Amino acid sequence: MTPPTTPTPVGTADRRPVLVTGGAGFVGTNLVDRLATAGHRAIVLDSLARPGVEQNLLWLREKHGDAVTVEIADMRDAATVRRAVSQASAVYHFAAQVAVTTSLSNPIDDFEVNARGTLNLLEAVRAQASPPPLVFTSTNKVYGRLDDIAIERADERWQPADPALCASGISEDRPLDFHSPYGCSKGAADQYVLDYARTYGLPATVLRMSCIYGPHQFGTEDQGWVAHFLLSALQGSTITLYGDGRQVRDVLFVDDLIEAMLLAREAITDLSGRAFNIGGGPANAISLRELLHLIGELTGRRPNVVYGPWRPGDQRYYVSDTGRFRASTGWQPKVAVASGVERLARWLAENRLDGAGTPHQRRAAS
Repeated sequence: MTPPTTPTPVGTADRRPVLVTGGAGFVGTNLVDRLATAGHRAIVLDSLARPGVEQNLLWLREKHGDAVTVEIADMRDAATVRRAVSQASAVYHFAAQVAVTTSLSNPIDDFEVNARGTLNLLEAVRAQASPPPLVFTSTNKVYGRLDDIAIERADERWQPADPALCASGISEDRPLDFHSPYGCSKGAADQYVLDYARTYGLPATVLRMSCIYGPHQFGTEDQGWVAHFLLSALQGSTITLYGDGRQVRDVLFVDDLIEAMLLAREAITDLSGRAFNIGGGPANAISLRELLHLIGELTGRRPNVVYGPWRPGDQRYYVSDTGRFRASTGWQPKVAVASGVERLARWLAENRLDGAGTPHQRRAAS
C-alpha cells in the first residue's frame, strides 16, 4: 500500500495560488472573489459548460486582474487537472454536473464528470510531494429520498413527526442511500475523497451541502431554485412546482458557505477524512410555497405557479444538522432567510436581464 503523504501545512507563508475547480460557477465565483480580495491568487479551472458563467469570469477578471488565472478545461482532462494541481497551495473542488434531470437523460456523462473527474483530481493531489488541502462539495442527495422518516403536513410545509428530528435536522449518522444517477455519481465522488484521505493520507474533507443561494447565481428549474424563483418573479414568468410545493429545504446564503469553506481549509488537519453537513439548519428551513410567499412580500411580484409530478429522488423534507461542523470549527450561519433573499433580489434587479433571464453583471468598476 502507498504510504500516507505529508500535507502542506495550513497557515504557512505559501504564496502559491489556490485552485478552484468550477471557479466560474456561482459558489466558485464568490470564493475566488473572497480569496482575491484578501490578497490571494487563484486559478479558476472551468469548462464554462453552464450558461451564463462567462459573465462571472469576466467580472472576476475585471475586478481582480492578474490575481485570477483562468484555465478553460474539463475535469475529464487529466493532464490539465494535474498541471493545475501542481501549482496549488489548496484545492476547492466544485466542478460538477449538477442537475438530477440531466443525470437521468445522460447518466454516462454525469458519471464521467462527477465521479471520474473527481478521481482525476484525487490522483493529481496524491502525486504531489506535499499534497495540498482539498475541500470537496458533495450533496444532501447522498442520503436518498428519506422515505423512512415519518413526516406530517403543517400548513404550507412538510416536517418530521419526530419533534427532536424537526429541531435538529438530518445528521451525518444518516446511512447513505444514493438515489438517481446524480446521487450515485456525487456519492461515489464523496466516498472516494474520504477514502483517499484514509488510505493515502490526503488532507481532504467533504461538505455535504443543502441549498445555497446568493449573488452570481444563474438559477434554473433544475438547479439554483431560489434564484430561479426570484428571476421568474422579476420577469413575470410562470414557475412549475414538481410535487405539491411543500418540500422543505434549509437554505444557506453563499457568504455563510464561503466562511465554512475557509474554516474547513484552516482546520483541515482535524477535519480530514470526515464528512460534514452544511446548510442553513432548522432556523433557515423553508418550503417552496413559503419562499414564493416571501418573494411576493419582498418584490410585490409573486410568480404564477403550475404543478407537475414529483421528480425521481426528490426529498419532501431535508434540513441539515450542522452541529458536527459547528463543534469542530465554531461556524454557524449568520444570514437569515428573509435578509438573504432580499439581498439576492436586489442583486438580480440591479443587473440587466437578457431575454433568457440571464443576469448581465455590471462592470467591476461600477
